[in-house]
Amino acid sequence: MPWDKETLSRLVLLALVLALVALVLALAAFLRAGRSRRRTTARKLSPPRPRKTAPLSTDEVTAALQGLQADVASSLRHLAVVRYDAFGDMGGHLSWSMALLDDSGDGVVLTSIHGRSDSRTYAKNIAGWSANQQLSPEEDEAIGFARSNQ
Repeated sequence: MPWDKETLSRLVLLALVLALVALVLALAAFLRAGRSRRRTTARKLSPPRPRKTAPLSTDEVTAALQGLQADVASSLRHLAVVRYDAFGDMGGHLSWSMALLDDSGDGVVLTSIHGRSDSRTYAKNIAGWSANQQLSPEEDEAIGFARSNQ
């Protein structure tokens, strides 16, 4: 269906108006995004406000330090991993024993035995650097390494 010149002119004019509206909307969105970016960047870069608190006394500082030392002593911070071959016909040291202990030797020993068709994982409680259950030589070795890292 052929279009006459007047209809084509109106369509071109309508397309130009729509393109101009789209350009104005895109420009407004771009400027709005730039302002919000500057606002968040300015918030991130502004220095923290100083807190108005009274200075701590020596006793308060000592008490806070003792509390922190108690927290650190009870954290599992002695870690050792021993990797080995659980079975003579397999290589790659895919089995392992890991000791996770605190300063007093309390924690856990985790052991994973890797076989051809499956893997098994064991956990044994440790108290005072020793266990109530029988430990494998590798688990004993992991506890020894963790203890020597004090």
